[in-house]
Amino acid sequence: MYGAYDTIDDRPALRFERRLSHPVETVWRAITESDELVHWFPSRVEVDELHPGAGMTFRFEHMPLEGMPSTISGRVTELDPPHLFAFYWGEDHLRFELEPVAGAEHACVLRLTVLLDEREKAARDSAGWHVCLDRLDALLAGRGEASEGQDWRGLYEEYQRRGAPAGAPIPGE
Repeated sequence: MYGAYDTIDDRPALRFERRLSHPVETVWRAITESDELVHWFPSRVEVDELHPGAGMTFRFEHMPLEGMPSTISGRVTELDPPHLFAFYWGEDHLRFELEPVAGAEHACVLRLTVLLDEREKAARDSAGWHVCLDRLDALLAGRGEASEGQDWRGLYEEYQRRGAPAGAPIPGE
């Protein structure tokens, strides 16, 4: 369930893969619809209509890092419903891919690749995306936002141990 630190096209990258016990169409709604994203994504997502080139706005309602913007912009770069959704989230590029599991009608594999703008964010962002994907799984399973109290610090330390670079500011520190 842990993600991996990598380099793609000379950029630091994070790769996650999760098998989810839900059909592709259900997960697609959870990763593309604002009313679903609000329950697991790290910011509120606003987009008028999903299509390549569409502008996106991300609002952080409780920005924990002093001096960081409370709103960032992005744009959709790729869209192939219900299998591929890619976009810029500020300077980071996120790519969500969904693939049905052969022989399992109600299961799919979610792959998230994040191209980072800064190498030093890798451990921090790995822990953050790990928590977000756990929240997505909990939402889909009907457990709500079950990650309250999840050990982000422990995940952060584990990602560092696994080789993800650190050094970016940490919320609350």
